[in-house]
Amino acid sequence: MAWVYLILAGICEIGWAFGLKYSEGFTKIGVSVVTVAVMILSFVLLAQAMKELPLGTAYGIWTGIGAAGTAILGIVFLNEPRDLVRILCILMIVAGVVGLKIFSGETK
Repeated sequence: MAWVYLILAGICEIGWAFGLKYSEGFTKIGVSVVTVAVMILSFVLLAQAMKELPLGTAYGIWTGIGAAGTAILGIVFLNEPRDLVRILCILMIVAGVVGLKIFSGETK
């Protein structure tokens, strides 16, 4: 279950990153409230995952999911740059996340 919590925490991290973009510096109250709620949920889910997973593995995967996911969605939905170097860098983050999962030593 820890891995499920961790993946959901990473997805929430993507959500609050997008929320920050659309809150316009926390000047849009509705978006800001949702963003903070998703932020808190992300941290709670990460904390739950860390009950069973090593700190470095959990934190690395959480930030990797957030970074790569946000960059990919920025490309898809916000028309951010799609150059080859950027795509390769995102793939390296994904490879790091997969590597942390494979070599975490966790059997749960």
